[in-house]
Amino acid sequence: MADKVIAKDKVDAVEELTEKFRESTATMLTEYRGLTVPQLAALRRSLGDGASYRVSKNTLAKLAANNAGVSGLDEYFTGPTALTFVSGDPVDAAKALRDFAKENEALVIKGGVMDGRAIDAAEIAKIADLDSREVLLAKLAGAMKGNMSKAAALFVAPASKVARAAAALRDKKEAADA
Repeated sequence: MADKVIAKDKVDAVEELTEKFRESTATMLTEYRGLTVPQLAALRRSLGDGASYRVSKNTLAKLAANNAGVSGLDEYFTGPTALTFVSGDPVDAAKALRDFAKENEALVIKGGVMDGRAIDAAEIAKIADLDSREVLLAKLAGAMKGNMSKAAALFVAPASKVARAAAALRDKKEAADA
């Protein structure tokens, strides 16, 4: 009877992980060997609301990834593995993992999957170096605003040249009349 309960727990865990793999915009795998419980709690807090950090058995995580149609992660399922499931912007989660790994060398970023494609630790580091979606949108808006201001000045320039020329002619005529 106890074996059936254990098996049911494993089936439930695989189903939950499968759903997480399907719903996530990105999943990043880390090795957490040597981190204390308070350090893991701090890591979870640093990830914010857009990501969750879950420790899992490799066999269950590998089975869940395969069930979700995610491939290319098998090489990363070695040693103690934790999964970071990202529901929002992967840049923020990658930055949080990178920054935490700098402070705690026990955390090792192994790799992950994003947009259905397996990525390695170097690619996660590149993602972490990107600006967040909000920052990129703000930069784009600023660039567009600057270009619109330049265009408005360009359109107004001929009219202002004519106005200045007319004012100069009027001043010249008034000087000649005086």
